[in-house]
Amino acid sequence: MSATTVDRDEFVRLTDPYRRELLAHCYRMLGSVDEAEDLVQETYLRAWRSYDGYEGRASLRTWLHRIATNTCLTALESRARRPLPSGLGGPAQTPEEPLTAPVTDVPWLQPLPDALVDPAHVVAARGSLRLALVAALQQLSARQRAVLILRDVLAWRATEVASLLGTSTAAVKSSLQRARARLDEVAPDEDLVEEPEDAADREVLDRYVAAFENADVDTLIGLLQDGVELQMPPYLEWYSGKKDVLRFLHARVHEKGALRMLRTRANGQPAVAMYVRGEDGVLRAHSLQVLTVEKGLLTRITAFLDPAHVLDRCGLPQELS
Repeated sequence: MSATTVDRDEFVRLTDPYRRELLAHCYRMLGSVDEAEDLVQETYLRAWRSYDGYEGRASLRTWLHRIATNTCLTALESRARRPLPSGLGGPAQTPEEPLTAPVTDVPWLQPLPDALVDPAHVVAARGSLRLALVAALQQLSARQRAVLILRDVLAWRATEVASLLGTSTAAVKSSLQRARARLDEVAPDEDLVEEPEDAADREVLDRYVAAFENADVDTLIGLLQDGVELQMPPYLEWYSGKKDVLRFLHARVHEKGALRMLRTRANGQPAVAMYVRGEDGVLRAHSLQVLTVEKGLLTRITAFLDPAHVLDRCGLPQELS
C-alpha cells in the first residue's frame, strides 16, 4: 500500500466524523441543502489537497470549519440569497382565491431534514437550525453571516474569526453587533431558541395530523395561534392571522381519507409529509410541512410544495399504497 493511500485512509478516518456538522454549517450559510452538500464535498477536496500542510495548530474540527467557511464565502459571491415568501412582500388578503403560478426563478430557502445531521448536533444547536433563523440569516451579508455563525453558534473567539476573515478583532465585534441588531429586526425572539420537544408538542402534532386526515376543521381551529403564519414556497402568497389561514385551509380541505400524513423532523422542528390520494387511489407526495409549536399552539406552517428530494432525504417514499 502506498504512502498516499495510507495518508488518504487516515484523512478519511479523521475527518469523516465532522461531515454532518459541516453540512449543517454550510446550510446555515447558504440556506440550501443542495448547495450545502456540494460545498461540503468541495471542502473535503480542498482539505485533502492541503492536508500535508496541516500542522495541528488548531483542532481538526476548527481547521475544517475554516475551509468550509471560506468555501461558502466564495460560493456566496455568485449566489442570490434564499428567502421564504414572507421575505419578499406582505401577506395576501384573498385566501379563498386560487394561488397564482409558482415562482420558479427564485432560489427558495430549503428545509434541512434532521436525518442528515448528527442527532447530538441537532439537540445542541437546534435553535441555530430553525427555519425562521436560517431565513433571517439570509438578510445578512455573507461576511456578517459568517461572523455571527462562527461567534454565536460555534463559539469561536473574535481573534479566531478575525484571522479567518483577514480583518481586525474590532471589525469582527462591530460586524457581530450589526448582525445581531439586524436579526432582532427580522427574527422574533421566540424563533431563536428551541426548547426540547415535550409530550404537549407531540400531542399537538398528533391532533394536527388527525385533523387533516379526518377533514376536521373544528379541531384545526383549536390548534392555531391567533397570529399563525402559513407559507408555501414556491408560491409568493402567504397568509398571516388565524382568520385568513383558516379561510385558506377551509377552501382546500379534502374529504376524509383523501390525505395521509407521515411524521418526520426538519430544522430541529416537528414536520409532516402530506400525501394526496389521486383518482387512481394512489397517495402521492404533496408537501413537506415544517411546523413551529409554541405553548401548545401552531404559530407557523411552512409547506414546501416541491417535496421530491426533501422526502428522499427524510427517508420517506414518494407514493403510498
